[in-house]
Amino acid sequence: MPVLVAYASAHGSTREVAEHIAARLGRRGLDAVTAPLDTDPDPCPWQAVVLGSAVHDGAWLPPAEAYVRRRGAALRGRPVWMFSVGMSAALPRPLRRLASRAEQPPIARLVTVVRPREHRRFSGVIRRDQLDRRGRVVFRLLGCRYGDHRDWPGIDAWADAVAAHLTGTDTTTGRRTP
Repeated sequence: MPVLVAYASAHGSTREVAEHIAARLGRRGLDAVTAPLDTDPDPCPWQAVVLGSAVHDGAWLPPAEAYVRRRGAALRGRPVWMFSVGMSAALPRPLRRLASRAEQPPIARLVTVVRPREHRRFSGVIRRDQLDRRGRVVFRLLGCRYGDHRDWPGIDAWADAVAAHLTGTDTTTGRRTP
């Protein structure tokens, strides 16, 4: 089954997550291909779509938001999963818990447009050189931590669940479900 894994990435972390998801889907027997959303890939030839974007200032990147607005009707006509890559794991514990519960309104509106099977949030990579001076000061005042915060086992589990849904297999046994 052909699956499009399309993404918008500012510094490469989300692209790497999308490529990892596509590779994982491929290992589960799906024909998954990645494409950046700024190339406006047509969702119509694909039987399923996985969309992802980096989150900056509580919103998906402009190419991702524009893609969802432009292609929303076509996306609603097929199985779609969405993922966001932000910095919640870089936050100190109290802020991390708060961030994990709250859906940012701009992202919630996009989820409403697409109506995906699921929208999952992952943490990404945050490096000092990705922030301007003011951003670095705020980041440190909040007690945040730089680094690669991606949860690869969690990303794998989510990709496996997507694959299981599309192939009709049980995620624990790998056998086809009736």
